[in-house]
Amino acid sequence: MSNGNKIIYALYDDDHDLMEAAKKLVAKGVRVNDVYSPFPIHGLDPVIGIKRTRMAIVAFLFGITGLSLALLGICYFMIGDWPMNIGGKPSFTFIENIPSFIPVTFEFTVFCAAHGMALTYLIRNRTLPGLSARNPDPRTTDDKFLMEILTTQNRRNSAEEIIGMINESAVSELTVKDI
Repeated sequence: MSNGNKIIYALYDDDHDLMEAAKKLVAKGVRVNDVYSPFPIHGLDPVIGIKRTRMAIVAFLFGITGLSLALLGICYFMIGDWPMNIGGKPSFTFIENIPSFIPVTFEFTVFCAAHGMALTYLIRNRTLPGLSARNPDPRTTDDKFLMEILTTQNRRNSAEEIIGMINESAVSELTVKDI
């Protein structure tokens, strides 16, 4: 095998085998590019070097946006534009009407946060409609676990050395592709 740019796919039957192999490879200085699995493998992110996501901050910002839009809209519709006496509640001040606005404000906050996060998730993961799937092996959506290693990210070890390290683990199938 030449030292060209290659992608090494290691397929595992069990998530524990993949986790142990990833720990051993990272300990030997091999960088794992990505892992494909049918379900989340808890504890794998710090092992392969994936940083904590900032999606919670984005969700909070979408929620604050929804809260602000709901309060501004309610203030305009119910007090400024068309004040109405509903159930004997005063309609001339925002402060006196806050208790009656809470359910609508909460629902619109959740609406904006949920829809904003759904769109953000699709854009962030590049899974928009019409785009081709990036999954290298469709069996990982059922019962297999795949580890992807790029030789371009592992200049200290040759492809043969990485393959030798992978073969020491409980790998069930090994595929090498040229980039």
